[in-house]
Amino acid sequence: MELSQAVAGLSALAQDTRLKVFRLLVRAGPKGLPAGDIARELDVPANTMSSHLGILSRAGLIAARKRGTSIFYAIDLGGTRDLLAYLVEDCCGGKPDVCRPLIATGARCVLRRVGGNAKMNAMSKPEPFNVLFLCTGNSARSIMAECILNREGLGTFKAYSAGSTPTGQVNPFALALLRRLNYDVSGLRSKSWDAFAGPDAPKFDFVFTVCDNAAQETCPVWPGQPMTAHWGVPDPASVDGSQAQRAFAFDDVYRMLNQRISIFVNLPLDSLSKLSLQKQLDEIGRMTRQATKESA
Repeated sequence: MELSQAVAGLSALAQDTRLKVFRLLVRAGPKGLPAGDIARELDVPANTMSSHLGILSRAGLIAARKRGTSIFYAIDLGGTRDLLAYLVEDCCGGKPDVCRPLIATGARCVLRRVGGNAKMNAMSKPEPFNVLFLCTGNSARSIMAECILNREGLGTFKAYSAGSTPTGQVNPFALALLRRLNYDVSGLRSKSWDAFAGPDAPKFDFVFTVCDNAAQETCPVWPGQPMTAHWGVPDPASVDGSQAQRAFAFDDVYRMLNQRISIFVNLPLDSLSKLSLQKQLDEIGRMTRQATKESA
């Protein structure tokens, strides 16, 4: 980092409102917040807040992205990490090892708040959690879950899907639904879970089954001992009836999956023990089964 960049970053934070904005966005995590919500939270006029956000953005401490019709602001991990490193790079007369714990602690603190319990080393870009959704045919439920998490996870999670006995094609009702909801379906395909059992496959942090058959089958041994849970939902492809009735079945399953995944992405992963997290994951599955019984 150049001196001018460091000065810009420190100057941007040397004002009470902007410092509050920065700390608020650290707490908000990777999803960030709309500009209007930031202004209301800090009780600052919208035009004044826009000026503060611009200064922080130009300093490389926050970044803006468009989501729908709103502009969201989130912490810029790279810029923040670089500023922390610059402050101590000449530590103790050119002995950076002395200050390395300070760099690591400061960066880790910011990154943990922003990225949850994301996999990372202290001075590298956080990696997303890898999540695998399993079903028998990998044609509808697991495909929809993959799409939902990749949208809702916003970089914190990377979702995949597979099947024990893949059909070889994505269900056309599932494709129609996802297209209608503006998902990118260009890369979707029905595939075997064997595709993720090799040495070059992603290392999964979570593996969820979304159909009862897959939950009862013997899965491959996933490297890294990922956390697992069963989130079974009804098979919309098994519904008979008119085109409208079948489409409604897919809409209903999408709604259930979206609700469960929304709960999952908002879990406080950085503050839950492994045992507590497992209980939360199992509870999401029980909610799924209970909702199915009530709708029957």
